[in-house]
Amino acid sequence: MTPVAPAKKRDKFDSKKFLSTIDGGRKIVAFKKRQTIFVQGDASDAVFYIQTGKVRLTVVSTSGKEATISIFNEGDFFGEGCLTGQPLRMSSATAMTDCSVMRIEKKCMIEVLHREHEFSDLFVAYLLTRNTRYEEDLVDQLFNSSEKRLARMLLLLAQFGKEGAPETVIPNVSQEMLAEMVGTTRSRVSFFMNRFRKLGFVDYGESGLRVHSSLLNVVLHD
Repeated sequence: MTPVAPAKKRDKFDSKKFLSTIDGGRKIVAFKKRQTIFVQGDASDAVFYIQTGKVRLTVVSTSGKEATISIFNEGDFFGEGCLTGQPLRMSSATAMTDCSVMRIEKKCMIEVLHREHEFSDLFVAYLLTRNTRYEEDLVDQLFNSSEKRLARMLLLLAQFGKEGAPETVIPNVSQEMLAEMVGTTRSRVSFFMNRFRKLGFVDYGESGLRVHSSLLNVVLHD
């Protein structure tokens, strides 16, 4: 009987490496801190992938009120609404830090998703995970206190729970921005942040706000 050769173990799919090999339809763009990537109402014609840095997504109401709806980190996609037929951007994207972003044209992205099944699976899994996060955000807004919502937002910004070591330092996030994202007032955010600092859950340094894992106690406490 002919021995069966052991199946070759497949390496973990590296989306960053794969994206760097796409021929045409993409380019790497550097954005400075606070530089606009796209504006609400712009043509929706590309998907973006963050290689380094952080990006803030905001919307402006008809009355002119601005709200932060999400913050994206290294390894995140954004602007994928173009793939579902969205003709115009429904939000604005701004670099929170110096960023390196890959811009992938809509047509090129669709072709890659159809051709490369492994990448397509990864991309769909990413979108499903993010959709779950949005559902959790909604539940958080409906049922949790503003103190718990703030603690959860800080932990998410510090990327606790993601693969690899968490990024415990959050740069350039003002209390006004946190208040927008949590759905409360700046004075309440200031009150809770002072409490968190006194309890040793957070501290401030030259590089930004440092979040400690002990802040989980606020989220888990009933």
